[in-house]
Amino acid sequence: MEVESTSALVVGGSLVGLSTAVFLAWRGVPTVVVERHPGSSPHPRAIGYTPRTLELYRAVGLGPRIPQVPPTFRLRRARVESLAGAWFEEQPWTPGEHGAPAIERSPCASAAIAQDGLEPVLRDKAIELGAGVRLETELIRFEQDAGGVTASLRERGGREYTMRAAYMVAADGHRSPIREALGIGRAGRGHIQTVRSVLFRAPLEEYRRTGVTQFAIDQPGFKAFLTTYGDGRWVLFFWDDEERDTETLRAMVSRAIGRSDLEIEIITTGRWEMSGLIADRFASGRVFLAGDAAHTLPPSRGGYGANTGIEDAHNLAWKLSAVLSGASTPALLDTYDAERRPIAWLRHHQIFARADYKAHAGGTADDVPIIDDDAMELGQLYRSTAVLGVGDGLPPALRPEQWAGQPGTRAPHAWVVRGEERLSTLDLLQRAWVLLADDARWCPAAALAGEQLGIELECIHLGVDARPSEEGALRKALGLGAGGASLIRPDGYVAWRSVDLPADPLGALADALGRVSSAARRAVSPRGTALAKRGVG
Repeated sequence: MEVESTSALVVGGSLVGLSTAVFLAWRGVPTVVVERHPGSSPHPRAIGYTPRTLELYRAVGLGPRIPQVPPTFRLRRARVESLAGAWFEEQPWTPGEHGAPAIERSPCASAAIAQDGLEPVLRDKAIELGAGVRLETELIRFEQDAGGVTASLRERGGREYTMRAAYMVAADGHRSPIREALGIGRAGRGHIQTVRSVLFRAPLEEYRRTGVTQFAIDQPGFKAFLTTYGDGRWVLFFWDDEERDTETLRAMVSRAIGRSDLEIEIITTGRWEMSGLIADRFASGRVFLAGDAAHTLPPSRGGYGANTGIEDAHNLAWKLSAVLSGASTPALLDTYDAERRPIAWLRHHQIFARADYKAHAGGTADDVPIIDDDAMELGQLYRSTAVLGVGDGLPPALRPEQWAGQPGTRAPHAWVVRGEERLSTLDLLQRAWVLLADDARWCPAAALAGEQLGIELECIHLGVDARPSEEGALRKALGLGAGGASLIRPDGYVAWRSVDLPADPLGALADALGRVSSAARRAVSPRGTALAKRGVG
């Protein structure tokens, strides 16, 4: 049988699988993604993408290809008799979110694009970056050993071949045959209910003028949920598992609209298993779970399903790249589960603590405090060996300005000028390791620490290499004193921070960088001593 090879094999070419391929290929990792279907699902599925997701896509050059909504946009839902009938009240998602200060926390806004519109953009970008995207190709079986994963693949035409990969990413959905083959269990709220849906097209733009785009239909004997994809397509969900013919579907759509005089085009139907389940572990040897394979979360206004999976992919991609390049030992890969599984649980609990799903919580979210959306998306906290200085007792998420550069959180956004260009601090990050330094003496230390450890580390002298638009604001946002420095990982998260300038910046930085990067080589202390004598420390 024919044998091919690659560094990373991604199984599943939907939203998370394609994002994984993009993030890996952008870092130069030879990647192949296989998808058993000929293309995107006929049902659009996810639609809402958060500012954090847009930050990740912006970093790989996809920003201009994904239209964003105005920064003031908030996803709004109302309980109504029907679109044309009585509107009862608006249903808030995050109680108290309007009490947060109006601060620009990201250079990006949200995006409202249907999943079947986003996936071709990702597919094209993955191919542009050099990834192999093989549609109508399924994984038959796989086995792994100390050196890699051997996968048997079959094309639609029947041809079978073997793919040898250093690592495999399972982005094969909530049923995940790979997860099942690995014997990985799941826990959580579990199955909630099976729902049906109908996707249709109708001229309903007049009902979007208020800004409400989601509608809980509440009539005697008829409860349903209606929302739009913003492109003329709407979807109506039924809270049951009943099969309906086309005429019945058309009649129920008319009932939800509250009018029978409109032309309704039925596009397709769907059947959905609504559940909340988190895998017991996100990795097994050289195989990693991402997206729905790792965590199945019910659709929510936080976008916790799709967006959580996309950040899984981003977190894993830089770590695989570092290990495959030899810059880090495989120990770095252990931090994927350590960082991402608690986030999945955090989002699981948030969904069932909030109004939309509180009635379905089944005791899984008792006494869970509600965290506002900006904190959930831009201020989640990682705890792992790839982060130093995360003390006990810290909350799982806060808004970025509340964290003030706390290690384990996303580096804060601020506008700076580099050369003649106005950039976000986030534009300086997410490619390699970066040291944001308030004192020039950190830069020679960074060069030597990177050299000793075999890690690409860029030092940016704040106020010189990158000039903040507001004096002192960036230092405050990073939580630095005079002469301090913040070490940022390739995914934009703060790995370590020295609030002030230590007596031996090289020794402090080399020690921290070696620990958080799981570097294969260690700094040599005699060189550090010599450098200190030459004035680096």
